[in-house]
Amino acid sequence: MGEGSRKKGFCGWFLVLLVAAVIAIAVVITVRKRSQNSEPELGPVPGPPGQVQKKYGDALKIAMQFFDVQKSGKLVDNKISWRGDSALKDGSEAKLDLSKGMYDAGDHIKFGFPMAFTATVLSWAILEYGDQMQTVDQLEPAQDSLKWITDYLIEAHPSENVLYIQVTLISISINCSYLFVTLHPEKASLQVNTSSPGTEVAAETAAAMASASLVFKSSDSTYSSTLLKHAKQLFTFADKHRGSYSESIPEVQTYYNSTGYEDELLWAASWLYHATGDKSYFEYVTGENGNDFAKFGSPSWFSWDNKLAGTQVLLSRVSFFGEKDTSNSASLNKYRKTAEAVMCGLLPKSPSATKSRTDNGLIWVSEWNALQHPVASAFLAVLYSDYMLTSRTAKLSCSGESYGPSDIRKFAISQVDYILGDNPMKMSYLVGYGDKYPEYVHHRGASIPEHATTVGAVVGGPFLNETYVDSRNNSMQGEPTTYNSAVLVALLSGLITTSSVVQSFT
Repeated sequence: MGEGSRKKGFCGWFLVLLVAAVIAIAVVITVRKRSQNSEPELGPVPGPPGQVQKKYGDALKIAMQFFDVQKSGKLVDNKISWRGDSALKDGSEAKLDLSKGMYDAGDHIKFGFPMAFTATVLSWAILEYGDQMQTVDQLEPAQDSLKWITDYLIEAHPSENVLYIQVTLISISINCSYLFVTLHPEKASLQVNTSSPGTEVAAETAAAMASASLVFKSSDSTYSSTLLKHAKQLFTFADKHRGSYSESIPEVQTYYNSTGYEDELLWAASWLYHATGDKSYFEYVTGENGNDFAKFGSPSWFSWDNKLAGTQVLLSRVSFFGEKDTSNSASLNKYRKTAEAVMCGLLPKSPSATKSRTDNGLIWVSEWNALQHPVASAFLAVLYSDYMLTSRTAKLSCSGESYGPSDIRKFAISQVDYILGDNPMKMSYLVGYGDKYPEYVHHRGASIPEHATTVGAVVGGPFLNETYVDSRNNSMQGEPTTYNSAVLVALLSGLITTSSVVQSFT
């Protein structure tokens, strides 16, 4: 064979090999993509609580202590050495006993709106994860803390259309460094009624009482019935006399200004449906009110002020586990689809992932009380993951990409691990957990050096650049709140171990 022929033969083989290599590379890339986007594997249905994740169990025990720090009234079996009775005369000017309940943050004020939300979330955590709380002996403390709030809420609702929504200091500034060891200042109690309505706070209180009625149904049926009676009355009051408490009582705008009451009406009706099985509440959320208020298809952030994402996840539970005549409802499916959109926004690799994150992955929406959104989002994620796993739902689709329960749970774990110290500051934002945590919390219980550790407090959290200034005067980052603690307790309870969720609360 001549030299020219050999060259042509060589070039021919070279082209064949080149084409084969390109095909091989394309096959590898395709296989990898298919592997990455393959159907998520669904693990076995978890049974009773399994092995305890020690760090989450330890964190839960610490977080629970903040409820004892925040208690108002005559303390029973007090576990906080520096705390004493306080506010024993609250409500006396209205001839009511409003001494119980919990202080909101680092001050001496009892705000009914976020306090009721605290009770609702704590109830939800107990209902979903009470068995897991029990593995680390925190179920009874959680129930006791819940009852401390609901006892107050019962007293705050003396008649069908009257609800006391705030016990406010008259003579002490919210910014002072006064320690409430034994505190009995002059206070005023604010109420909503038919002439000064407060739909959002009345509906949230109805949600709190309805959910708590489920918690106590088996252990104290009489107390449970009392809570449910109040919940029904308050929902009727909230719905019939619509109006924002921020407009009726402008003083509340300074601290807990409401952005609307529609979400609370759906939230309360959803909890009343779970508590009663009464289809009228189901029809309330799936009928005209749902169409008007639910903002289907628009994901939102779950918080003390906005309950839509929580409502969507709670009603997804009915879609996953409810009877056929309800679970197949087209309107109910809209709630579930919106809940899925919430989850898709949280998953960091999802095509629709939110950009509201720090560089290291923490959900970050607001510089004030920054941790409320990642903690609340992670709690909803754990719930939804467990609903999927228990119902044998293998995947959800986010713009064509598939994700499984384990992906959603992994997101929740990333948020709580960040809070517990896996962050650029190498600091836990839960006071008392780990080797390094905030020392100068914006809280009156930490305002005197000898009482400088407010154990269990979840501080506000980092700035967007993931820094934290540990200063007593830094209320933006350093002030803990009772409702943040409730959501963190709920989140940790869902992560202590793995177990299937109950398919019905009743």
